[in-house]
Amino acid sequence: KNKMIRQIKLKDRVQWEKLYRDYANFSGVKVNKKIIQTVWNWLHDKTHKLKCLVYEIDREIVAFAIYTSMPRTLSGKNIGFLDDLFVDANFRGKRIGEKLLSKLKHIAGYKNWDFVRWISRQDNLPANKLYSRVAEKTTWDIYEIR
Repeated sequence: KNKMIRQIKLKDRVQWEKLYRDYANFSGVKVNKKIIQTVWNWLHDKTHKLKCLVYEIDREIVAFAIYTSMPRTLSGKNIGFLDDLFVDANFRGKRIGEKLLSKLKHIAGYKNWDFVRWISRQDNLPANKLYSRVAEKTTWDIYEIR
């Protein structure tokens, strides 16, 4: 099988959108055409910092990692922030998420980020098992004002 990790391309719209809708459904979030179009536009706007890696097997996109750079004031440098990581349910357990995180770590080195940070739901046990294997869990709590 031909496998590769690469940046998303305009030709990927249909496959990405299906996977993105699956991700939203898995996350319990309702998305509509406007939201999907906005995110798609962000991923292809050269002035926007949001990027997307895709994992492709035989020309089928089976996973994605959406990430960005963000400032870290205590170091006066940017760090990486992983917004979303999703693997199609039919392809889980094949270390695809781990491979995407490894690629993101490589990108972090290239961009001179000290680290990449992300958040995960406490009840997402399979993902958290992966994250515990490849990253260090912090002691930070997350708060939101709505």
